[in-house]
Amino acid sequence: MTLGVEGSSLNRGVRPHESPTPGDSAASEPAEQVLRGIGVSPGIAIGPVMVLDRRGLRLPPRRVAPEAVPGEIARLEAALAAAAAEGAEAEAEARSRLGRQYADILAAHAAMIQDPQLKADAHARIERLQISAEHAVIEVLEAHASRLENLSDSHLAARAADVRDIEARIVAQLAGGRPASFQDELETPSLVLTHDLTPSDAAQLDPTRVLGFATEAGGRASHTAIVAAALEIPAVVGLGPALDHARSTRLAIVDGEQGVVILDPSPETLARHRAAAEERTARYRTLSAETGLPATTVDDVEIGLYANIEFIDEAAASRKWGAAGVGLFRTEFLYLRSPAPPSEDEQFAAYAEAVQTQEGRPVVIRTLDLGADKLAPHLGVDAGVEANPALGLRSLRFSLRRPELFRTQLRAILRASALGDVRVLLPLVTTLNELRQARAILDEVAAELRAEGRPLREALPLGLMVEVPAAAIMADRFAKEVDFFSIGTNDLIQYALAVDRTNETVADLYSAADPAVLRLIAGVVEAASAQGIPCGVCGSMGGELLFTILLLGLGVRELSMPPHQLPEVRRLIRGVRLEQARAVAAEALRLDTAAEVVALLESALRPAETAAAAPAG
Repeated sequence: MTLGVEGSSLNRGVRPHESPTPGDSAASEPAEQVLRGIGVSPGIAIGPVMVLDRRGLRLPPRRVAPEAVPGEIARLEAALAAAAAEGAEAEAEARSRLGRQYADILAAHAAMIQDPQLKADAHARIERLQISAEHAVIEVLEAHASRLENLSDSHLAARAADVRDIEARIVAQLAGGRPASFQDELETPSLVLTHDLTPSDAAQLDPTRVLGFATEAGGRASHTAIVAAALEIPAVVGLGPALDHARSTRLAIVDGEQGVVILDPSPETLARHRAAAEERTARYRTLSAETGLPATTVDDVEIGLYANIEFIDEAAASRKWGAAGVGLFRTEFLYLRSPAPPSEDEQFAAYAEAVQTQEGRPVVIRTLDLGADKLAPHLGVDAGVEANPALGLRSLRFSLRRPELFRTQLRAILRASALGDVRVLLPLVTTLNELRQARAILDEVAAELRAEGRPLREALPLGLMVEVPAAAIMADRFAKEVDFFSIGTNDLIQYALAVDRTNETVADLYSAADPAVLRLIAGVVEAASAQGIPCGVCGSMGGELLFTILLLGLGVRELSMPPHQLPEVRRLIRGVRLEQARAVAAEALRLDTAAEVVALLESALRPAETAAAAPAG
């Protein structure tokens, strides 16, 4: 678990400094800056910083040594020439393929790249401020774009996008193209600050090299946030414009619990966060001693605590933290980590390993859930194809359109089912027809395997992931045709409230405490109870302490979450009485706003935490 980690320079107790340049205020000791976002993966990471631009290109440190200035000017001139040539080629191609109007736009871009004033201004900044060519280009063109954006003339204001396109073209030439992985360029374990990371980018992160990360974009329930929690890398998302502040940063703190990023922290701030990291480590050391205790309420009702996993390594971590099994195995990351679709045998090996680590405990394997912000171009899943991918061809819809992929995955799952308590979960089911089509394919694949003489689990439990309001409303009908429900609160909230969960500009509207969401969950739990099937929660709500009492009061008896959240949720459950939880849930369902619900839940949480922390006897 990443509780508090630092880069190598900090481990030696050294804070790097640069020699100031006389008359250059930018070269003076930088002041501490605090950027606030959304903490999505707990822990405190401290270390040097790698900044990536919006296209994922690494930006070098802003300052360069005096003797490096001539080399930076040479790089600038070469990049301007290459970008101009590239622009001219693009113009010629556009003129033949798209016509004069579009070609004229690109011709204007090429002319701007060759503008002597751009070259002169960038030259001057490199020489006067002793900065890299990349930063000189960015600073000159960003200033120009900002001036255009502030003009009252809308036509001129729109030219800001043209300026930024030119900026990106020149910086790309300077960077020499994006490396296979920015991690390959890390000389020491570092923090990564960027505009955004796709889930596939996040899935490639190496926790031994990336101590923590922060992004300008994203929300609490984005899949990138989920991956960060799975890898136990401290992360903050939704910072808003931050890269300009970070480009000359030498040292930073990412506090995934408080949702802050601190650039160039003062010695006092560093000391405070180091102490907080040590305190967190001590708290988890205490909690780890409780993993053998049952997750039972004060009135002796047992709650099933399961682990959400993306990667095989997490299956072992789930056992370490006392999970009753795997409540959600997100299989799409097998696809996101691979340049080609994994074969049946490759998938079987992964599922089999996960099942065997659980030693007979349940393993719920969710079928492929690609689309929206989880893109796999090698499968034809690309955001550029659809105007609104969150409402498009994703998850089970995609699997039903690509039956060859779906059948391959089901064959692997069914083969693994012979090794333990395997259950299948279907994502983003919207209609009964979709469910029935999926079940029919599952039955066909099972028949094929039996004909081949392969062992598999008979009467394999089939579950439905309730994450679309349509499924929640029709839960009484779905409950008659499946063996269990698992409520995916992340998408359920997104679709119920019409809030893109990856969009930082509306993050404040995305609330699990919204009364509409609570009513949907209550209806699903009631429908499952009436039919006598289990109903658990596997979305982010399942691991958030604020909602534990509420969910128990609504009748949820199974919670699934990232492994590192299990210890604190277990401890809280041991301080809760179901009678009190039911009263809290009933009151919450009578409230009108999310703010009122949050206040109620916070008032209920404090005494429960106190009771849970009290020594037994």
